[in-house]
This record gives sequence, structure tokens and C-alpha cells, in this order.
Amino acid sequence: MKQILPAMLTFLALTGCGTSETQAERDQNFSRKENVLEAAQRHATLQCRDQPQCDAVWKLTEAYVQQHSDTPVVRADAVAVDTDLPTRDGRVSFSATRVRKDSGATITLYAQCRGMYGLENSKGSSYDKCVEKVTSTQNKFADFVSQHIDGN
Repeated sequence: MKQILPAMLTFLALTGCGTSETQAERDQNFSRKENVLEAAQRHATLQCRDQPQCDAVWKLTEAYVQQHSDTPVVRADAVAVDTDLPTRDGRVSFSATRVRKDSGATITLYAQCRGMYGLENSKGSSYDKCVEKVTSTQNKFADFVSQHIDGN
């Protein structure tokens, strides 16, 4: 028993030392990822110029939401595409809005990911996994639309 206690204490001390990231570094990393999320959200906002182009972009947006959400579409009309809320941590759902503006519109892709945030918008248990899924999908949205619109 006398040998087990020192070994356990040594193990605990070594495993505690394995996490060399300080709270300040964790806070900075979280802040950096929040900025990446904000940039991805801006990148997932598109402007279309007229009714025919907006209709085509909107149709592609609905397809993109269906392809990338972990949950099914529950509403799809002329102004919104909504998916069901995710029920498991790390699952992401996307939605989109179409807001008319002059003769065109602004189309925006949004994301939700269960377990992404904890209390008071702190980092949740699935935060890192969610950030990857959300930013990857939002950052590819404009290219997806552009490839299909330009390809016609």
C-alpha cells in the first residue's frame, strides 16, 4: 500500500502537467474560434440581383441545407428553409432566410449545433466538433451556389 500511494500521486501529477494550456490560452483560443465563426457567418450571406437569379439561388440554398443538415427539413417556402433542431450533441442543423431587397434579395445560411455552448455562452462539450462542421459548411456555401449558377 505504501508503494501504491506514491505511484498514484506521481501519475496524477504527470497527467495534470500534460495539460500545459493555461486558462488565458484557452480563452484566447475560444475567442479566435468565435471570430472564425463570425467570419463564416458573413461568408454565408449572399446577395442576388433580380427575381430569376434569386429564385435559382434559393433553390440551390434549399438543396444545400438538405445536404448538410444532420436533421430533416421541416419548412421550406419562399422566405425560409428550416430544419428540425438537433437532438444529440455535435449534430448540426442549418437553416436559411431570404429577405427581399429592392429587386433582389439577401440569402443567409445559419447553423445550430447541439452542445456547442454551455452556460452563459461558454464553450460546450461539442464546441470544437461544431465549429469545424459549421465553418466548413458555411464557408463552402457561396462557392457551391456560384459553381451551380455560373455553370448554367
